[in-house]
Order: sequence, then structure tokens, then C-alpha cells
Amino acid sequence: MSARALTFRAAALILLVAFITAPQLFAFVFKPLTVNDAPAIYNHGSLLALTLSHLRTVFLATLASTVLAVGLGIFVTRPSGSEFLPLSRSLVNIGQTFPPVAVLAIAVPLVGFGEKPTFIALFLYGLLPIFENTLAGLSEVPPQALEAAKGMGMNARQRLLQVELPLALPVILAGIRLSVIIGLGTATIGSTVAAKGLGEVIIAGLQSNNVAFVLQGGLVVALLAVLIHDGMGIAERAVAKRLGRPVDEVA
Repeated sequence: MSARALTFRAAALILLVAFITAPQLFAFVFKPLTVNDAPAIYNHGSLLALTLSHLRTVFLATLASTVLAVGLGIFVTRPSGSEFLPLSRSLVNIGQTFPPVAVLAIAVPLVGFGEKPTFIALFLYGLLPIFENTLAGLSEVPPQALEAAKGMGMNARQRLLQVELPLALPVILAGIRLSVIIGLGTATIGSTVAAKGLGEVIIAGLQSNNVAFVLQGGLVVALLAVLIHDGMGIAERAVAKRLGRPVDEVA
């Protein structure tokens, strides 16, 4: 990443932190977007608290998706589980088949309003990219590396933990990154079922016809997505470089 890009990202991070911790400082920016003396800054809750709640839901859902998708990916790449690959692909595709709103509509009667139905929707949506990248990463492990590990006396478990997963890690991380970015955007609809998050700001703006609120919620989500995407991308490239893999393989 160039020095100019790093400077831009640092400025974006400073701007984001400043806005969610002291939003009133930016009232003059959003005031021209309001009508009838409507508030220029979202005033029905703390932007910092909503941002942290939004990130918490996305983090927990991505963590759960990662555990299941990586575990399933490992299972179907073993000889004993290869026959379950088509079924596994069908299962992880369920989340991409149904719109998020439909998942919420099904989940609310089962688990009630709040964070839980949003968690379920994000969990289902996050499975596919992590699962497919786990398959890709494990399938790209050089056979020579496995043969060398086997020749050193490593058993199947040791080969998996010490050879396969480390070599596949950059590709798996790329899938997790994609899952996180999908989750950040999708989590905004969770506010329709009373989940705490930045969707509250957007919905409040739509209900009151306040463009300033809508823009504030959208900008915070967008900045979070850009910064997290870049941060995780840097981590992937660092891992790839350490493993001696071309950086463009995980870009």
C-alpha cells in the first residue's frame, strides 16, 4: 500500500473515531441537509454505542460462521468426508438463497426480536465465502509439502495443523474478510427487528425524512467496511509473505 493510501486510511480512521465520539462537532456539515429545524445529528442514542453494538453482532456472527465453515471445509477435504461435499455446498448456500429480510421474518417467531434474528441472518450469509475459500486454500496445498511432512513422520492431524492450515490461512482469511464486509452491510437491516446497530440511524432518517441521519448511518458503515477490509487485507498479505506466497494470490 502506498504512502498516500496509508495517509488516506489514517485520516479516515481519525475522522470516524472523532465523529462517533463527538458527533456534535460535525453538525455544521449536516445542517444544510435538514428541513424544518430538524436535528442535524442523530439524537436518539449514542453513535458510539450503536457502532460498538453493530460491530459486536458482526464479529460474533462471523466467528460462528468461521468455526462451522472451516470445520466443514476440513471435513469434506478428508477422504472420509469427501462424499459429503455436494451436501455441504447446498447447506452453506442456504444463506445466499434467502434474502436477509426473509431470514429475519422466519427467525423472529422462533427467537424473538433483538440481536438473535440478526445474528442468525449474518451467520447464514457468512458461511459461503469462508467455506469456499477454505476448500480453495486446502486444495492448493502443494502435494510435495504433504509428502515431505508424511516422510518426516507426521500423522494426519499433525499434517493438517502444521502444514495444511498454515499454508491455506491467507486464502481462508480472504474468505473471512469477505464475510465481515457482507455482514457489516447486512447488519443494518437488523434494526427492523429491534437489534441495536447503525441501522437505527438510517431507519430513523427514513421515518422522519431526515437525509442527515441516513447519510450519517451510511457513512459510518461505509468507513468501517473500508477500514476493516484494508486492515484484514494487510494481515492476509503479511501471512502470505511470511509463507513465501505471491501476494496477488490473496489480494
